[in-house]
Amino acid sequence: MRKSLLALALAAAFVAPPMVAPALAHPHVWVSVKAEAVLGEDGKITAIRHHWTFDDMYSAFVTANLGKDGQPPTSEELQPVAQTNVDSLKEFEYFTFSKQAGKKVAFGDPRDFSMTYNAKDQVATLHFTLPLARPAETKKVFSFAVYDPSYFVAFEFEKGPSVSLEGGPKGCSISVTKPHALDEKEQQKLNQAMTDNFSPGEDFALRLADRAFVACP
Repeated sequence: MRKSLLALALAAAFVAPPMVAPALAHPHVWVSVKAEAVLGEDGKITAIRHHWTFDDMYSAFVTANLGKDGQPPTSEELQPVAQTNVDSLKEFEYFTFSKQAGKKVAFGDPRDFSMTYNAKDQVATLHFTLPLARPAETKKVFSFAVYDPSYFVAFEFEKGPSVSLEGGPKGCSISVTKPHALDEKEQQKLNQAMTDNFSPGEDFALRLADRAFVACP
């Protein structure tokens, strides 16, 4: 069980630069999400462009030993970290789950990936474009959510304008629905899972996920 928990912890923490050992006492990572749904001129969704900002502790972890002479790490120094993170995300379906007309939407391999560092807030952001395996019509509502089924990594759309459209015909719209507040019993289950370092379950993680909806006339 300990070996299994260790594997989950390492997976949840993605992958750090070589020669850096993670603290595994509590593998929970918080990620603030911004995203753009990329549409073609025909109104079909072709990709989702992600911007994931990690919490300050994980940001310090992935940027350790980077930067020269006390300066923050550059995008060039962070590019190998971005590469490793994107490569590792494939196993977890990029934590991006999309549906249209009740059917799962498949994604291809990510492109245009990079990582930046905000020295003022001391946080790192992973950027990447996740193309759809096949462009999706938007006359039927298209939705996507970003979450970790194990709930070791907590994703949440940023406050304010967190999702937007890029391209597409006039009249298209995108919106976000927030999950309902947990009742007392559910909150206790989550607290216990966090205390024991176990997952509260995939259904629970989905219940806590924000979901974006895209529609065109």
